[in-house]
Amino acid sequence: MKTKRTLLGIVAAIFVLTPGAGAPNADQPSSKLSPRALEEIAQVEAEIDRIEAQAIERLAAPPDNQIQQIELLGKLMLYDKDLSVYRNEACAFCHMPETGFTGPVSELNRTTGAYPGSVRTRFSDRKPQSHAYAPLSPVLHYNPGQGDLVGGNFWDMRATGRRLGNPAAEQAQGPPTNPVEMGLPDIACAVYRASQRPYRALFESLWGPQAFAIAWPGDVEEVCNRPGPPIAGQALPVHLSAMDRGRVSTSFDQMAQSIAGYEASAEVTSFTSKFDAVLANKAKLTPQEQQGYELFRGQARCNECHRDGGPGEDPLFTDFTASNIGTPANPRLPYYEENRPDALGYVANPQGPSFVDGGVGTFLSQGHLLSQPSAVDQRWLKLAPDNQARIQVPTLRNVDKRPYPAFVKAYGHNGYFTSLKQIVHFYNTRDVLPRCKPHDPGEGTTCWPAPESTQNMNTSKVGNLGLSDAEEDALVAFMQTLTDGFTSRTP
Repeated sequence: MKTKRTLLGIVAAIFVLTPGAGAPNADQPSSKLSPRALEEIAQVEAEIDRIEAQAIERLAAPPDNQIQQIELLGKLMLYDKDLSVYRNEACAFCHMPETGFTGPVSELNRTTGAYPGSVRTRFSDRKPQSHAYAPLSPVLHYNPGQGDLVGGNFWDMRATGRRLGNPAAEQAQGPPTNPVEMGLPDIACAVYRASQRPYRALFESLWGPQAFAIAWPGDVEEVCNRPGPPIAGQALPVHLSAMDRGRVSTSFDQMAQSIAGYEASAEVTSFTSKFDAVLANKAKLTPQEQQGYELFRGQARCNECHRDGGPGEDPLFTDFTASNIGTPANPRLPYYEENRPDALGYVANPQGPSFVDGGVGTFLSQGHLLSQPSAVDQRWLKLAPDNQARIQVPTLRNVDKRPYPAFVKAYGHNGYFTSLKQIVHFYNTRDVLPRCKPHDPGEGTTCWPAPESTQNMNTSKVGNLGLSDAEEDALVAFMQTLTDGFTSRTP
């Protein structure tokens, strides 16, 4: 079995250390991504620039419909690199359309699982989720009938939606000031940067001329060019009057609501898969796909969490609850090595190799250490033990969407799995196959590592499904029918 402590050797294959002198400055990180990863990242960045340029062209004649204007504004911000500390990372860097609005870099999916932030040596502890269909998640709430929390966004549900009434909007507020993502030190920096962008006039026409009527301090550029987190005792390093701080907070909320509006648009949340065409009697499943669908609803028990709809339900392929399926720790995550101060003195992961992802339980017990779009409801604190290590059930829509067949996608909250077949095999055999030995060549096929955490592990629906290899393949074939783009979406 691979262990977290083997990570340094693994990361050495992913990163190429920069030779030369002592401590680097903020603009010259101590290591750089591998040439292959850099090449793919450059391609993704070029595509982001192309999409952004097309969206900016639309500002010359914006839609005359308010909802479509909000969608355009949200798209412009999602593809805007200037909203990151080093102006090098748009939100879309982790959420591109060719992969179903999740991680678009095959080499990162294959190796690190997680993605680098604007500070390229800082990585998150989880893989990017898809933001398609995310706006359809309900506001996080406790359902006493089923004894479970339901809704929210993020793997740990921390974007509850309780404040803005929209989990997707609160999710959009996390990355800009997350030190391992876009890295701004203050939400005021996101608002200031937005005020300098070509979409300012559209923003003001939608949300009002007061949106950027803020007296920015003379050092705002200097402050916002320094990666977060802010230094101790300076939680709000952009010094503003109480009135201007209020405007910043409101404008930041409106930025997030615009982004959520775009994510909810037909361009992102489109319901254009083959499965949707089948529901509309415009296509038919192949015999293998049909077998997979029957297994999905039957012996494989997928439909009990990844619901395909029912009376009054859209087929969203999630029930918006959380579960611990016993996913092994992913030793490829650079996060395990982020236990030493970086060039700016920041330590992302004080626990180092001993880090265990507590999922929803950690959010409930102490909130999230990097960003808190919503406060924890104090009445939910007693739910923390029963939610430790549980992770939100993701939608299976676009689960296999990829730009070309050899493109590697990552699965599981930590990206441990690198193929859809592999994670299906895990669901089927987790409790059947033996534990892997160190460096076991059969890992993922004939053996499995131990779960990262066994707390609250799902033992009723996962682990011993009794499926044959052909039945696993049929399940994969069915889930491939959930890829959008099979049909076009028209109003």
